Amino acid sequence: MNFLIKSGQGLKGEITIPGDKSISHRSIILSSLAEGTSKIYGLLEGADCLATIEVFRNMGIKIVNEEGVYSIEGNGLRGLEAPQKPLDFGNSGTSIRLCSGILSAQNFQSTLVGDSSLSSRPMQRIVEPLTGMGAKITSNNGTLPLNISPTDSLHSIDYLLPVASAQVKSCVMLAALYAEGVTKIEEGSVTRDHTENMFKQFGIPLNIENSYSKKCISLGNINSINPTNIDICGDFSSAAFFILAGLICPKSDLLIKNVGINKTRIGLLHALRHMGANIQLINQKESIEPTADISVKSSNLKGITLNTDLVANMIDEMPVFFIAAALSDGVTIVKDAKELRTKESDRLQAMADSLSSFGVKHELEEDGIKIYGLGSKGVLNSTNINSHGDHRIAMASAIGSLRSENEVNILDCINVNTSFPNFVDTCKEIGIEIEQS
Repeated sequence: MNFLIKSGQGLKGEITIPGDKSISHRSIILSSLAEGTSKIYGLLEGADCLATIEVFRNMGIKIVNEEGVYSIEGNGLRGLEAPQKPLDFGNSGTSIRLCSGILSAQNFQSTLVGDSSLSSRPMQRIVEPLTGMGAKITSNNGTLPLNISPTDSLHSIDYLLPVASAQVKSCVMLAALYAEGVTKIEEGSVTRDHTENMFKQFGIPLNIENSYSKKCISLGNINSINPTNIDICGDFSSAAFFILAGLICPKSDLLIKNVGINKTRIGLLHALRHMGANIQLINQKESIEPTADISVKSSNLKGITLNTDLVANMIDEMPVFFIAAALSDGVTIVKDAKELRTKESDRLQAMADSLSSFGVKHELEEDGIKIYGLGSKGVLNSTNINSHGDHRIAMASAIGSLRSENEVNILDCINVNTSFPNFVDTCKEIGIEIEQS
């Protein structure tokens, strides 16, 4: 599937973004481990989350969708059934890494597989701490498939996260629910805290200590999880594409409704405001996660040196940030972003390729990039962009195309369905001329 986008301006309207992908995954996982029925409202019905649902169905969990409300009958922490075939996680790195922590403690054998993109992503980062807890896991030189064998028991560990990864942290947290003793996880850079928030929502005890330079999470094994109902807010990472659209398109005024604004997710807002973006948060509310409506108006942006403390916080929004930098006045510098090379694609290289196609001068480094902005009135080349099958590269490049000379063809966009299946329709709602083929 390809996207064809024409240049545009004057974007107007109010839009609603699909449910948060990170929270959707965790809602499915914890509901399946609870004892009783949980209901999930606003679940992201993208390919990634549907893959997670299918994984748990293949382990005996009854999951029913009634007009967009998902009822999940959990069988308890130790109530999963042995799957009759390999568990296929599709493109979802979040799901496979989180579920590995759970499957490491089960009394059955499991094989975890994924698509070609997921099969190339690093899994040693979870294999190492899990085997340190006593899990029996083999991999294909640190990549998929993972083969997990039963073990007598897991034991607690003290673990310092070697990379800023909410997925690795969450994997260890889930394994800790089955481990003897108290597990302690320390992170030097703040990562997404959706798992911590969801544990609290499901009544799972944990202790969190924050200091200036680090965060320490302590938790032990438990006997049961209570079911609960979850109302999922809009995904900030998906909203980011339309925040970008509102900023870079002249004469635009957008309102994005009911978006999650968890402080560990909105580094992009801080960065864009530092660049001069006109972004306002209104109708703020507190629930499982804080939410707000986001008002965005056309803005003249200036280049910045990105605060390295924000990099881990905005890792999924970095393609959006690169496009904003390309259409800013001056130079933007990004450092300490090597983690981008381990996502669905090598996002540093993939975005550098997109910038080259758009005619934006840049200097690519091993852990970052320097982008020479074309200015607030800059025009991007009409060209073909290879998204490398990465949904975030595809959508960021599609929005950047609004500032092209004429029209841009974005190639290999099928994986947009993993996180934003109605992306094209949402674009059309606010006046973006986009077609798919």
